[in-house]
Amino acid sequence: MVQGLQGTTRRILLVDDEPSLQKMLTHALEREGFQVEAVGDGEAALEAFNSYEPHLIILDIMLPKLDGTEVCRRIRAQSDVPILMLTAKDDEIDRVVGLELGADDYVTKPFAVRELVARVRAIMRRAQVPAGQRPDELNYDGLKINLPSRRVSVDGREVDLTYTEFELLVTLASNPGKVFSRSALLRRVWGDEFRDERTVDVHIRHLREKIERDPRNPEFIHTARGVGYVFR
Repeated sequence: MVQGLQGTTRRILLVDDEPSLQKMLTHALEREGFQVEAVGDGEAALEAFNSYEPHLIILDIMLPKLDGTEVCRRIRAQSDVPILMLTAKDDEIDRVVGLELGADDYVTKPFAVRELVARVRAIMRRAQVPAGQRPDELNYDGLKINLPSRRVSVDGREVDLTYTEFELLVTLASNPGKVFSRSALLRRVWGDEFRDERTVDVHIRHLREKIERDPRNPEFIHTARGVGYVFR
């Protein structure tokens, strides 16, 4: 079993209404050492989320009873658990909507099982950075980032970040003055660079809306034109 820092088995909630895909993914993930709970509709997903307390959710967009976007919205309103969305092939709207609602990553159907497993392992690795490899707290002109508790505040006001937003902020804030290209951020935060670079732009926009006093004139996260982003 894949275990966390305290020996906890990593639990995955798989939400998809295709029995064959459910079975295939469950087998592949359990073979990798994860514990998997699979459900087939949106309402069951919300119930399982509360009872199963997963470390990661794999969530299909098209679901009966309650679609994946609504499930994502409701979960994100109360938790920053990583959410990996499954979207229709070439359906850009689904991907954008998922990211707007706070999904951390997405995989388009049809996909190679090994690709999905690789995405899952990348997310889990980011969640298990050993203590001591990063400072406990970062402070910049009213912006406070507490790494052990994953809490962020601006001028004493606490702000809620998703899992990936927090990781993106820490990556930038831990390297002030260093310009990161979009592909570099994809490698550092998402675990690979083979996806739409607009994924980074969407998360940066959300971050600015949450931590900048004036998102249109950012103080912390600046755009390096033609390259990417830099924290100053």
